[in-house]
Amino acid sequence: MITPPSQDKDFPYWLVLAGGLGVYLMYRVVADDLYAQILTTLSRGIGVTIFVTLVAFAMASFFGLVLAVGTMSRFIVFRQLARFYIEIIRGIPMIVLLLYVAFVFGPALVHFWNWIAEGLGFDPIRTRDFSLMWRAIIALMIGYSAFIAEVFRAGLLSVDEGQIEAAKALGLSGWHRFRHIVFPQAFRTIMPPLGNDFIAMIKDSSLVSVLGVSDIAQLGKVTAAGNFRYFETYNVVALLYLVMTVSLSLLLRRLERKMRSKYP
Repeated sequence: MITPPSQDKDFPYWLVLAGGLGVYLMYRVVADDLYAQILTTLSRGIGVTIFVTLVAFAMASFFGLVLAVGTMSRFIVFRQLARFYIEIIRGIPMIVLLLYVAFVFGPALVHFWNWIAEGLGFDPIRTRDFSLMWRAIIALMIGYSAFIAEVFRAGLLSVDEGQIEAAKALGLSGWHRFRHIVFPQAFRTIMPPLGNDFIAMIKDSSLVSVLGVSDIAQLGKVTAAGNFRYFETYNVVALLYLVMTVSLSLLLRRLERKMRSKYP
């Protein structure tokens, strides 16, 4: 059997190349007024991108955990409903899901709320009052929760059954077994793919630009349409996304190594 070399011992030549490219682009930003102007404009979308990603990922992780537990429930109804949701949602492209939530689910939800509000004596709301940014967040949450559910399920199933039986013998309740025995051990298995999903969501958050949400991608599209300098504009767009994804990837890799050394 051929043993692959450990990637942890490789000198990160790729990082040197990526750093060199980043330094070059940053030099252009400093030396070129056009690049500096584009960066100033696009920087207003960084906060929106980060907010959409963090909120959608937190919601997707919580819902994904609920789905994962549902697929392992002793009740067949819960297992089948969770599996139905996961398989259906995973088969829908994210852009289609985004448009469906924005222009079908969103107005339907407003109509349902108005139906309830009318009976309770509250003022109705208009569809435009339901912001497109929150529709995008809900769409990302729905889409990613199905994938994250499979990550959680694989991690939970990786825990040795003997430890669970031992916890039962000690009289621990189901919640305490999950909190103190199952989840801490499953987290080591869950963290790498969960980190990959978070990085993927940063990139997929650019899809919210199709709804006109003022994130980095949308501001880049508007800026390029105004100055016709597509090369320079999308260089800066790519640089901003690369800074976020590569730095997060390095942080997650460092955290993985620390966890492997602490819990071999």
